[in-house]
Amino acid sequence: MSPLAETVTRAVRAGLGGARSHRPQDRRSRGPHLFPVLTGGMLTAPILAGLAGTLVPSFGHLPAIGAVGPTLAPWRDLFADPAFPQAAVLSLTTGLAATLISFFLAIAIVCTAQVSGRLVRVQRVLGPLIALPHAALAVGLMFLLAPSGWLARLVSPWLTGWVMPPDLLIVNDPAGVALVLALVLKETPFLVLMMLAALSQIPSDRYVAIARSQGYRPATGWLKTVFPQIYPRIRLPLFAVVAFSLTVVDMAVVLGPTTPPTLAVLVVRWFSGADLSTRLTGAAGALTLCLMVAGVLVAWIMTERLARRSLTGMLSSGSRSVGAAATIAVGHGAGVWVVAMSGLAGLGLLVWSLAERWRYPDALPSAWRFSGWAETWPSLAGPALTTVIVAVSAAVIAIVLAVGCLETERRHGLKPGPGILWLVYAPLIVPQIGFLFGIQVLTAALGVTGTLAALVWVHVIFVLPYVFLTLAESWRRIDERYDRTAAALGAGPLRRLITITLPLMFRPLATAAAIGVAVSAALYLPTVFIGAGRLPTLATETVGMAAGGDRRLMALYAFVLMVVPWLAFSVALALPRIVYRNRKGMGG
Repeated sequence: MSPLAETVTRAVRAGLGGARSHRPQDRRSRGPHLFPVLTGGMLTAPILAGLAGTLVPSFGHLPAIGAVGPTLAPWRDLFADPAFPQAAVLSLTTGLAATLISFFLAIAIVCTAQVSGRLVRVQRVLGPLIALPHAALAVGLMFLLAPSGWLARLVSPWLTGWVMPPDLLIVNDPAGVALVLALVLKETPFLVLMMLAALSQIPSDRYVAIARSQGYRPATGWLKTVFPQIYPRIRLPLFAVVAFSLTVVDMAVVLGPTTPPTLAVLVVRWFSGADLSTRLTGAAGALTLCLMVAGVLVAWIMTERLARRSLTGMLSSGSRSVGAAATIAVGHGAGVWVVAMSGLAGLGLLVWSLAERWRYPDALPSAWRFSGWAETWPSLAGPALTTVIVAVSAAVIAIVLAVGCLETERRHGLKPGPGILWLVYAPLIVPQIGFLFGIQVLTAALGVTGTLAALVWVHVIFVLPYVFLTLAESWRRIDERYDRTAAALGAGPLRRLITITLPLMFRPLATAAAIGVAVSAALYLPTVFIGAGRLPTLATETVGMAAGGDRRLMALYAFVLMVVPWLAFSVALALPRIVYRNRKGMGG
């Protein structure tokens, strides 16, 4: 199993399964639980402050630009904007379509993988895809799907007869089909890994075997006995997918409609417009997006209840083969399609970054230029260095906070409830655009906007949930006897942590750090708001070049952005092997 797939599996297993039984190790230490309080504040305070900082300007009060409210003028301006209704509809339709398609494809893939005995293979193949940054995937798909893209070149002119790019609006199409396609490619592997992790918590093989012994087709038995039990365990990841799909900005800028764009892109334009008064309209638009996401989630929960009643009869109807053939066919096709499209998108970035001359309809460049990388490096080095510094810093801080929480939980025998899981998922479910403007207002008031410290801090908010969920299960499975033996020999809590626990947990820590780096490197909107244009990263530069015409430069930036997570995971894979080369019993 790849480290990424393994850690995501562990993450969800830990998150969905809740805390395991704990045996208090050091009940004599009854001091304040500093790290849980600090981490809880790190996750909730910026969101609440950011929402408040967006709410107040939405009613016309933003003294920094000379606006003194309260007034409903920003909301009137929002609803009077001719682009608003269509932008809102586009956000709803593209976001819901992407979520539903990803969800059903993930069900089909997991069902097919289990009944055909290929769960491990699916984990190995689809796991690495979730580390692909959104912006890099979007640019790669743009090169792939455009009328002059790689797919059209591969079938022209021998199949299509095209000797010139066809006049078709495939990318940036008005209905947002290209955006939905990109979101499906990004979210399907994520949901598949969430489901695989949930499967490990139930005896799914036994359920399928029992269903088969009753005469059910394997896929039908899986749909009727296994899926109803894993669905409650993937609800929060599914809600995160809903929130992300409705409010995504970087992929929508590259592939989404332009006249009008989705509401999230329109709101970002208002926030960054030359007319300062449009920031008030943007604040109203950002809160509207939050309300839209909340409304969709409420509607989703109500639909769950209706589906539970209506599907009960179908589940117990006794039909032995309903949906089996279609599920298997879709599962096989969807798995191959996701891997092929993502792989071609990544490969296309590399080819375009090295192309010197590539006339249509040639399938490959007629001339290559390897010196382009060296010529571009002076301008690329700054964003790349900023990306790495911010990503590593955010990952380290997140690991310190997560380790502090988990060690406190272990030593004090704490048992986190379901509320803790909602707290951890909060930065992933609350739309970023709803609270980032408020955080920008706060950092501006403190005079830290555009500083490296502020940028690292806001990245930690989004990195911390992934790092915590990644480490949780491994930490809770530490053999308590090591700690007790060290304590019996007189070692204090800090010494036991440094000399016993951290070496044992080195492999999960390295993988959590790699996940933190990957998450941070892909962050676009937090960097735009808090970096304020003074700290460009590879993600912001890649999206910023989407409107330009230099495909080679755009491909080079996107490819380097894609390489950062792969390098992080390569280091995470290599380091434990080096450290443990003479200690085979310390696998972590």
